[in-house]
Amino acid sequence: MTDDQDKTTHFGFRDVPESEKAGMVHGVFSSVASKYDLMNDLMSGGVHRLWKDAMMDWLAPRAGQRLLDVAGGTGDVSFRFLKRAPGASAVVCDMTEAMLVEGRKRAEAGKLAESLDWVVGDAMALPFAANSFDVYTISFGIRNVTRIADALTEAYRVLRPGGRLMVLEFSHIPNDMMQKAYDLYSFNVIPDMGKAVTGDRDSYQYLVESIRRFPDQESFAAMIRSAGFGQVSYRNLTLGVAALHSGWKI
Repeated sequence: MTDDQDKTTHFGFRDVPESEKAGMVHGVFSSVASKYDLMNDLMSGGVHRLWKDAMMDWLAPRAGQRLLDVAGGTGDVSFRFLKRAPGASAVVCDMTEAMLVEGRKRAEAGKLAESLDWVVGDAMALPFAANSFDVYTISFGIRNVTRIADALTEAYRVLRPGGRLMVLEFSHIPNDMMQKAYDLYSFNVIPDMGKAVTGDRDSYQYLVESIRRFPDQESFAAMIRSAGFGQVSYRNLTLGVAALHSGWKI
């Protein structure tokens, strides 16, 4: 057996072979795709919308820019970007075609169709040329990637010089008491909510566990720097329940 075959990664709290994780993640999002947007609203009480708006505020989209929204799912971030940047264009790239299908059904997709493309692709091996995009975003997706460092390297490759990376992801609350309260909610409410709404408890159990396995803010910022990005910084959202990370291809 080769070293590559021996490598493992985490799928929630389980260790699994690297070669199997992508298929398992694909299964999760294929299962929940039709109820994904509804569950985001229910789980967060709609706060995820404020987080995405805060992402756009910091990103400050400009006219004519080209966005690559990786793990872009049903298009939330791309829609926001295009509405703020006249003449801009966006590519939503996701490994799960069922998520892209749901995105195309949304009213915003029809209104923005001329500026928007939907592409099935892997964050670790993007099907795009180097130096192709002005902005790269990934929202609540990078923690599901098998090798996060490879995804960040790909982000750097496809961005033009002067391009910007922005990551929105669940993170760590720097207060033990509040983190414990959040954990109680996450583990005791979200999986059961997922079962009631989507009929799939296991997928939401994985999603909760995957948040806990993701690096803290400083550790993830260091990974972004290691991929070559400069001027790396982050902002906590809702006390650190989520965080925005920014970096530039200088």
